Amino acid sequence: MKSKSTFALILTAAGSSVRMGLGLKKEFLPMQDGTVLSTAIKSFLKTNGLTHIIITYPDGQLEDMKKALFSSSETEQLLSQCGIPLLFEKGGATRQESVFNALNALAAGCAQKPELVLIHDAARPWVTETVIQNVLECAGEYGAAVPSTPATDTLAFTDESKEIITGYADRPHTFCLQTPQGFRFNELLEAHRKAAADKNTSCTDDTTIWAAYCGPVHLCEGNARNKKITFKEDIQTEAAMQIRTGLGYDLHKLVEGRKLMLGGVAIPFEKGEDGHSDGDVLLHAITDALLGAAGIADIGELFPPSDNTWKDADSGKLLQAAWQKVLADGWKLENLDCVVALEKPKFLPYRTQVRESIAALLGCDTDKVFVKAKTSEGLGEIGRGEAAAVWATCLISRPFRNNQE
Repeated sequence: MKSKSTFALILTAAGSSVRMGLGLKKEFLPMQDGTVLSTAIKSFLKTNGLTHIIITYPDGQLEDMKKALFSSSETEQLLSQCGIPLLFEKGGATRQESVFNALNALAAGCAQKPELVLIHDAARPWVTETVIQNVLECAGEYGAAVPSTPATDTLAFTDESKEIITGYADRPHTFCLQTPQGFRFNELLEAHRKAAADKNTSCTDDTTIWAAYCGPVHLCEGNARNKKITFKEDIQTEAAMQIRTGLGYDLHKLVEGRKLMLGGVAIPFEKGEDGHSDGDVLLHAITDALLGAAGIADIGELFPPSDNTWKDADSGKLLQAAWQKVLADGWKLENLDCVVALEKPKFLPYRTQVRESIAALLGCDTDKVFVKAKTSEGLGEIGRGEAAAVWATCLISRPFRNNQE
């Protein structure tokens, strides 16, 4: 059941990132089409019920924070579509102070306070919509919730020297806590006020404040990929890519009175492909391979033969239109390999020109495209010169996305 609660989002980004050792705030590091910060906020912008956003920042870095947030065109578009108030609040000396500042700013700036508040580390860019929804539902029911994963390592306690083990945690009952942490807004604000009045600065996160002043915090299901970037090695997870292959196949009759089109190049010959468009069998197979790899459609769905719009259409333009859909979904081409089955004419003299033509259509380097030709040794319709066929395979890649579990 989807949560119907309204919620505000606090993104904590006021830390110094000293442990990264890069001399640059980790939230500003490049990721996907923007930065860690612009990536971390995306899944929240796609979640129903969001009413306010507030981002904490270190003193003197407000403009850098805004630049990092709006570095992604997708994030900028999502923010524009949502039309949600966006606030920036200067952080304090500790995370606890930064969150308290943000809660007070929300309380002062909200005409109608949200039911819940989610507090998320801006350095956790891999949070998914599913994890967010889990937190909203659990916090809506119990008042406080935190996503978690079971501890997989043995956890030990040490003495003050940190060299001698004094005890072990009970692993079956030990969990690793993540963010976003979700709470009833009014109660969390009051708990922070009490902590400030008590000069209680020992709370490491908001679950400890809630537990000290409100009551128990409930666990909900997290995600192992929802890691926090702390050290420079952590960002290497972004190098993990989603890889897909695609296979395209097409066959056309060869008839007189038509141009023989291969890869956008007119090959001198007495026959050409018979087809609704210009019949470029090579480009048709490539189009299907790319669309199939991205899981978007096939060429017949996008450009149906029953539609006279595509009568005698330039197959190069069809390929480019399909390729734009693949690019818009975040994919890039790693390589394309094709086999043309054609008895005559000899293909080799035109191969370089065909490869360059395909690369130009796809906007990639020529070395990512290869085309080979085979005859059928006189066998079958291809061997008799009655048809031409093409098999095309491609490899495409993109970074893992937030909505992947």
